[in-house]
Amino acid sequence: MGDTPRSDVSAVSSLDEPVRRRVYDHVRTQTTPVSRDDVAEALGLARSTSAFHLEKLADEGLLAVEFARRGGRSGPGAGRPAKLYRRSDREFSVHLPERAYALAGELFARAIEDADATGASPRAALSARAHDFGRGLGADTGCTDDDLLAALATCGYEPRRSDGTIVLVNCPFHTLARQHTDMVCGMNLALLSGLLDGAGCEDRRATLAPAEGYCCVRIESEQPPARE
Repeated sequence: MGDTPRSDVSAVSSLDEPVRRRVYDHVRTQTTPVSRDDVAEALGLARSTSAFHLEKLADEGLLAVEFARRGGRSGPGAGRPAKLYRRSDREFSVHLPERAYALAGELFARAIEDADATGASPRAALSARAHDFGRGLGADTGCTDDDLLAALATCGYEPRRSDGTIVLVNCPFHTLARQHTDMVCGMNLALLSGLLDGAGCEDRRATLAPAEGYCCVRIESEQPPARE
């Protein structure tokens, strides 16, 4: 969940490829950014192979890219800046099934700030923050089953169709929900309601429906109100 380019699971899984892991390990141990040629020379790789793996690592968010002229030259005749790679500042946390505890922590923290500033109850502030976050997620989502299933899968909910209802096999906030059920399930409901609102899904409704082995929220179909 959130605005990262790929899921943490995808990023870390990409390191299973042996050559890519060697490239990543080399870059992360360097004190300054390195070029494709640097990596190729250090690891005995073809430049095209070095470039391929560096770009894949950058796509996954494991490496950051910057451009700079090397050797201190500048001005006309200095040549084009080189494309350089360094270890990304992004942090990775992998759980299977997928969890989103960092997101929960951020929503909780912002809700406390909102409650202090406005005098609202922390629970109401948390619901408002979660709903706003969900609306942002839903802004680029359509309302077909396939659209919603794809969006929910990206968020780590592991959605499944069941008799016209979308059930969620995984809760990204599982441990927190077990310890603070009412608060976290309310946050989850607000987030998913916001997602549906952001997507403009008038014929869908997020409802609380706790069941063993499932997220506490499911998404049901309902007929939109008749227009006069």
